[in-house]
Amino acid sequence: MIERSTNETSISLSLELHGKGRAEIDTGCGFLNHMLTLFARHGSFDLSVCCKGDIDVDYHHTTEDIGICLGQAFRDKMGDKRGITRYGSIVLPMDEALVLCAADLSGRGGFYGELSIPTEKVGDFDTELCEEFFIAFAREAGITLHLRQLTGKNSHHILEACFKAVARSLKMALSPDTANPDSVPSTKGVL
Repeated sequence: MIERSTNETSISLSLELHGKGRAEIDTGCGFLNHMLTLFARHGSFDLSVCCKGDIDVDYHHTTEDIGICLGQAFRDKMGDKRGITRYGSIVLPMDEALVLCAADLSGRGGFYGELSIPTEKVGDFDTELCEEFFIAFAREAGITLHLRQLTGKNSHHILEACFKAVARSLKMALSPDTANPDSVPSTKGVL
């Protein structure tokens, strides 16, 4: 269980990496609830998030701080990364949107994205917060995360493709390396 309490948010989050895709999400933001629910489903992660944030201001602190907590949970659950594949990638379609994602569970956190979302909002969610979420998540998890929008005109579809693509890439990266079940996937011997 990850818990984070600041003057802006109070969050409790639990994560199981190899679950059934179950989600119990209450962020105070309907669109973010939707994105985290499909993230859990497509990654086969069991995810529970409860956040009370300063949503009367906007969703910035809520979104970023959930990214921080989710990243910390991933880092904790991955352990020494022995026996995993380490890398995962996908080109994921969502109707007219097409998004490429590549993830490396390297221990070196960084988000490298090229997204061109056509609207400033989806519902009452600021679309620029997608990048803030993934920056915080990748940094805290120690994941090198690349996300590229190849096509897309509908903001909802683009963002949904991003969350699904990241989840699917992580699921692949976390999958067992059956040929090397007892080794860390690095010539350094540590990630």
